[in-house]
Parts: sequence; C-alpha cells; structure tokens
Amino acid sequence: MSLAEVSEWTLNAKCKDMADALFPEGKDQKRARVVCRDCPVRSECLAEALDNRIEWGVWGGMTERERRALLRARPDIQSWRAVLCG
Repeated sequence: MSLAEVSEWTLNAKCKDMADALFPEGKDQKRARVVCRDCPVRSECLAEALDNRIEWGVWGGMTERERRALLRARPDIQSWRAVLCG
C-alpha cells in the first residue's frame, strides 16, 4: 500500500482528530471502540493494523489482543487488505 493510499483512507476516519483517545488501556478501550462502530473506513483501518502487525491501540474496532488472536488463527492470510477491502 502506498503512502497516498494510507493518507486517503485516514482522511475519512471518524477518529482522525482524536488519536490519543484510540490508545487507551483496559476498560477505556470500550469507549474507543464505539468511535469505530460507524466509521466509513473501519475495514481499511483494521487491514492496516493487521498487515503491518501494529501491536498497540484500537484499530478498526479491534483491540491489540483481538488482533493478535485473529493473526494467530489465520496465519495463512497474506493480505488482510485484500480480504477485508476486496
């Protein structure tokens, strides 16, 4: 994915002006996930985190723990962007 593609989807993210709120710990993660719920680029965001093995924050509505579990469950997937954003 090119830098331009990353920039393009991030412009449409509901969280684009609230980065600090998306790196909470513990029960505060639930609040961060609410922001993701109706985001128009949720799939692109999640794919970015999964493809780049980002280990912190809430991305695409998933916590670090949830993303790690998904990556362990599906090691066969080479491109999450292709799967999630088709």
